[in-house]
Amino acid sequence: MFGLSEKERCGFKRIFSLMTHSDLLSLSDTVTNKVIAVENVTEAIDTILSFTKNAEELLKRRKIYRDVIFKYLAMEGVTMPPNSEKHQLVKRTLELWSSGKVNEHKQEEADQKMSDSTNVKPSVDVDPLVLGQHFCRWFFQLLNSQNSSLNQPPQAWGPQHFWPDVKLKLFARAGSERMEEFLGSELVSCRLLALPSTERLIFSPNLEPRGLKALVSPHGLVLVAVAGTIHRDATCLGIFEQVFGLIRSPLDNDSWKIKFIHLKIRGQDCVSGAEVAAPALSFNSTDLQLLCS
Repeated sequence: MFGLSEKERCGFKRIFSLMTHSDLLSLSDTVTNKVIAVENVTEAIDTILSFTKNAEELLKRRKIYRDVIFKYLAMEGVTMPPNSEKHQLVKRTLELWSSGKVNEHKQEEADQKMSDSTNVKPSVDVDPLVLGQHFCRWFFQLLNSQNSSLNQPPQAWGPQHFWPDVKLKLFARAGSERMEEFLGSELVSCRLLALPSTERLIFSPNLEPRGLKALVSPHGLVLVAVAGTIHRDATCLGIFEQVFGLIRSPLDNDSWKIKFIHLKIRGQDCVSGAEVAAPALSFNSTDLQLLCS
């Protein structure tokens, strides 16, 4: 037995950031059979990771609650049905860590490229789907980090990620219907920020083929459409579809900035169980092309 891999250790550290201090101290006692006395959370985390030889065994510990694993997967952009049982979440987490899909070094490079006003600089022949995947991973991790219930440091949110004349259209249907429009980077930034910070929403995008589409217009506008589920704590509130228009800024080292956003939210009472379990886009390529005109 060789202990935890580096990817598993990084994953557990993110999971531990969602746990209470008392639960972490208790988990340390359980893992070490109270042989090692720890005085603070940092020591507890180091001790737990040092004494753990099997990731599955640790994930199944009683103090690592189902809701904690669910939130962790949402942070990683992994969509799971809201009624998933703990053993299903554990299995999906292990698959995430064992797959080659998320290489820590490459992920850090992708996150760095997306940071500082979505500072991605692909070649002229940009692959819109790859850009869309990187963008969605970056955007929703950034947005969700503003939700204090996730117990993670908020990342640098602000108007710097948007064009000055950015436009947001927000459609919501939960019992009644409403539509809001906002124009300008300050207003759009503030309205989007309110979703996680005030309304305590968590967005879990579906980055599988049914949940993500992207294309590039002849003029260089990149359209990214994504579907997913919306949660508050461990409760699934419904599903969302979001379309982003991205344009490179020649004055900001060719970084990508958001030109417009269409966000459509449907509450739990307006969708079927199948839609929540595997949210899919209702937009097709023709619909997206019309947004370019």
